[in-house]
Amino acid sequence: MKKLLFISALVMAVAGYAFSCFREKVTPEKSIAQTLVTQVDSFAAIKNTLLDAVESGKTTDQQLQQLFRQVRLSYKKFEWAAEYFVPQTTRFINGAPTPEVEMAGTLVLDPQGLQVIESLLFPKYNISKKQELIQRLKLLQTGCDQYKSHFNNVDIIDGQVFDAAKLQVFRVLTLGITGFDTPLLQNSLAESAVSLESLKPILAYYGNEDDTAPLLNSIISAAMYLKTHNNFNTFNRAEFITQYGNPVTVSLSNLEQQLHIHVIQYNRLLNQDAKTLFDKNAFNVNAYTTDASFGMTQEKIALGKKLFADPILSGSRTRSCQSCHQPEKAFTDGLTKNTVVEGNALLSRNTPTLLNAALQPSLFYDIRAISLEDQALNVVANKQEMHGSVSKAANLLWQNATYRKLFTNAFPKKNRTSIDSNEVVNALGSYVRSLTLLNSRFDEYMRGNKAAMTQEEVNGFNLFMGKAKCGTCHYMPLFNGTFPPRFTKIETEVIGVPQTIANKALDQDMGRFSFVKIDAFKHAFKTTTVRNAARTAPYMHNGVFTTLDEVVDFYNKGGGAGLGLKVDNQTLPFDQLHLSQKESHEITAFIKSLDSKVVL
Repeated sequence: MKKLLFISALVMAVAGYAFSCFREKVTPEKSIAQTLVTQVDSFAAIKNTLLDAVESGKTTDQQLQQLFRQVRLSYKKFEWAAEYFVPQTTRFINGAPTPEVEMAGTLVLDPQGLQVIESLLFPKYNISKKQELIQRLKLLQTGCDQYKSHFNNVDIIDGQVFDAAKLQVFRVLTLGITGFDTPLLQNSLAESAVSLESLKPILAYYGNEDDTAPLLNSIISAAMYLKTHNNFNTFNRAEFITQYGNPVTVSLSNLEQQLHIHVIQYNRLLNQDAKTLFDKNAFNVNAYTTDASFGMTQEKIALGKKLFADPILSGSRTRSCQSCHQPEKAFTDGLTKNTVVEGNALLSRNTPTLLNAALQPSLFYDIRAISLEDQALNVVANKQEMHGSVSKAANLLWQNATYRKLFTNAFPKKNRTSIDSNEVVNALGSYVRSLTLLNSRFDEYMRGNKAAMTQEEVNGFNLFMGKAKCGTCHYMPLFNGTFPPRFTKIETEVIGVPQTIANKALDQDMGRFSFVKIDAFKHAFKTTTVRNAARTAPYMHNGVFTTLDEVVDFYNKGGGAGLGLKVDNQTLPFDQLHLSQKESHEITAFIKSLDSKVVL
């Protein structure tokens, strides 16, 4: 009996110990959350050291700048999670140093965070702004508290970890290596290395050593390349992306599939299953539709193509969409400005291309439309452009047997007795979505075909993404202002476009300011795509420049302000780029490699 009791007690003890171990076992997600809290604390501590140094007034400019470098490097260790899980807080920790307006246009968010602080410390510490610097450093603590609250209280799931990690690699490739958030500090390559290295211990939690080896080794190799090739102007971005960056995201995607990681799917432009930014189906052309039923279909495309070329949409029945967006001219018209629909007066702006227009969350130069359908409605109703009515056109279309059949095929419904206005603009929007063509020689090169680009074009790409700073506004791989890697907003810039090629006066078009009455948006225009630019001259919203060489020269001189024009709110740096003639030609050569292979 005693022996049985002893065995029973032993079994209970072992079971209790096993249960205790199981209960105390920390999941990867919990460990990651704890690591993030520790990293936020470290960031706050280094930030406080800098704050104390500024307040004491006993530290040299060089020492303050070095402390700031440490603050930024500390932030980069958890940026992958901050950007993914707490983006609203991160906007005030490392957001752009320009005002931001919510899409409704009612709330203006003033710039805050590390990028604003950088401007107070570099290239030289401005002691006259000591109190502002102190205040901005103190404001960072609010963000730290919000980060800790989130990571302490909101569960992280493994699918989010993989999704966030991949987006962080994409962030490095599109923003990090361009110097986007460190324009004065010029420490972007070192920061990119730290950013990639921060993913290694996080992803090591998943799978066994054999499972994770390919991924972790690719991260190590990419970070090492950044450390050993640390000259910003000579850094070979083409080589880094193709030989080191792409392998990281491919390995990450492969591990995710191998471990059957469940990723919560949600609608966004960059598809979650994209292994690289250059996959043929990396982008979801339906991402910016305002209704799920507005998605593109072949039937809608066929209908939209016919409507696009039909002048029935205009009030005078003399102008179609295709009159200004001509397929043989890359869906532009080749004019400085087209004329009004019923007269010889010029329209106020140049005709932009519709190629890849679906890859923008807002349309028009002043980003006033939120969808392709909204854009179509606006253009048709515009008295100068088409002076028509979609609803009246819908009635006319219903009277046409061919159109009745096409609409029935595209929008099946029982007992149809009319055509709805939404169907008309959705068909047009669907056709424009079909004009998404990320199939240039540049894309082929990034997918592994090294013969697709010449050395001159590769040099131009490296300049575009580096010394020339083009890539800090025209974001790769779309090369427009749609902000990566989430691609949820598109940016406007004030670059000081002149009225004429003589460069003696600022163009008077107020741009976004006409719709959002904020001084910072005076003369602000959407950052348009550089893809197909070789085919879409003339350039700028007013068509002032006729060649790519003129455009590159304008930027090389520092935009309008660099030319001596009065542009108080210019967002483009007005210092000269000091590009040589050879470098300028290499940039234009690269731009030509972005031409899509158009199938009409």
